[in-house]
Amino acid sequence: MDGYKKNSHAVYDIKYHVVWVTKYRYKVLYGQIAISTKELIRQGCEAKGTTILQGSVGKEHIYLLLSCPPSLAPSKILQYLKERSSRLLQDQFPELKKKYWGQHLWAKGYFCASVGRVDEETIRNYIAKQSSEEKNETFRIEE
Repeated sequence: MDGYKKNSHAVYDIKYHVVWVTKYRYKVLYGQIAISTKELIRQGCEAKGTTILQGSVGKEHIYLLLSCPPSLAPSKILQYLKERSSRLLQDQFPELKKKYWGQHLWAKGYFCASVGRVDEETIRNYIAKQSSEEKNETFRIEE
């Protein structure tokens, strides 16, 4: 089981590709703001037990490849990272507070896709081979 992570109740390999943008797509993530954004996201991920496998701060985008424990939903991870970084960045940089007077640095939505070593076809074949009966069923009971 090389490459898998373990906790007290699970063996897992959960990775998410996530992207989110600044509100109104203002290009404000540069210089010291970008450096602080990177550090705040790194700290937030560390606090939630999430590992950044790859990341990038663009002028208006955040791109991350995250490895997460099974106890964390992607929506909760993103909610935490976006809320915390927005609040702390606006406290640290008054120019952001003026531009985003409603305390919302990030746009509401985000992109998230799961990433894995095993593709859907391999999983389907593995499950299908578990029982040779009931071949036309997509969800069956093994006997």
